[in-house]
Amino acid sequence: MASSASVAAVARALPPHYADQETIIAAFREHWAREHFNVERLEQLHRAVQVGGRHLALPIEAYPRLRTFRERNDAWTHAAVELGARAIEEALAQADCEARDIDHLFFVTVTGLATPSIDARLMNRLGFRADVQRTPIFGLGCVAGAAGLSRVSAVLSGHPDQRALLLSVELCSLTLQREDVSVSNIVASGLFGDGAAAVVLEGSSLRARGPRVIGTRAVFYPDTERIMGWDFVDSGFKVVLSPKVPDLVRARVRGDVDGFLSHHALDRSAIRHFIAHTGGPKVLEAFAEGLELPEGALARSWRSLREVGNLSSASVLFVLGDLLASDEARGGDYGLLMAMGPGFCAELVLLQW
Repeated sequence: MASSASVAAVARALPPHYADQETIIAAFREHWAREHFNVERLEQLHRAVQVGGRHLALPIEAYPRLRTFRERNDAWTHAAVELGARAIEEALAQADCEARDIDHLFFVTVTGLATPSIDARLMNRLGFRADVQRTPIFGLGCVAGAAGLSRVSAVLSGHPDQRALLLSVELCSLTLQREDVSVSNIVASGLFGDGAAAVVLEGSSLRARGPRVIGTRAVFYPDTERIMGWDFVDSGFKVVLSPKVPDLVRARVRGDVDGFLSHHALDRSAIRHFIAHTGGPKVLEAFAEGLELPEGALARSWRSLREVGNLSSASVLFVLGDLLASDEARGGDYGLLMAMGPGFCAELVLLQW
């Protein structure tokens, strides 16, 4: 089967500020105790997500000074440009190309708003050509890393002599609603971190430097809008996060994956590398149970969750980058990249080395 695109490079970037989970718990304990919240429950929920610490867009002591949505979003815009630039520069270096070699620039996020969008703000800074076709995408949430790979490969299938760059920037810490003591917000405050990832993909006429995108599939689940997403309130982004997410993953992932693989005359036994979004412990357990995976099949996802938390759309790209950096994959290996997000929906990407 002809390849629509190949992955030439995956770069990962993290903000310079880091706090371990105990430090973060202590900061929330001090704040939410004043709101008469059950701080023991806070600690229980934060430790249950099995995150060891997270990188933050700002020093932890700066967050209490951000009192309005405008202040948080201004901080998001500045940090997103800086972190996005770092990720892109590293990806271009890995791919042995320059910004002027890129024909399509895709940008995905769900944690901040900017017009001109972050990709536009990086055009002059990084030296992209004026005729680059830009596609900023907002709102796909955690699924956007996988969806971005899918959309980019579809574009390159019609332009085999071109290159594209996918940038994901998620600064989840800047969406926090400090006065919201709902369980959803408490869980989110313990789970989500900040990071960016950039992926260079090449059309099939160019040199293949990484795994080929063999096929993609999108799956939308009707009447699931309140499973995950945002409510937009006066103070900004208020998280919607249903405890039903793991149950939905467990119920649907096997049928979705098996149907997708059978379309390519494959089954789960053919997949050597499972690249799963780090949605949280219960989500990763649901992936493993639903797909009947052997122990260790999602080890990279578990490690990413522990080390940096859930980075929304960037998470699955972090796991892919880790796999590529390891040189573990061999020629002929198949990999399945998978993520789920608001809608509720799933995106599947079949790779072959």
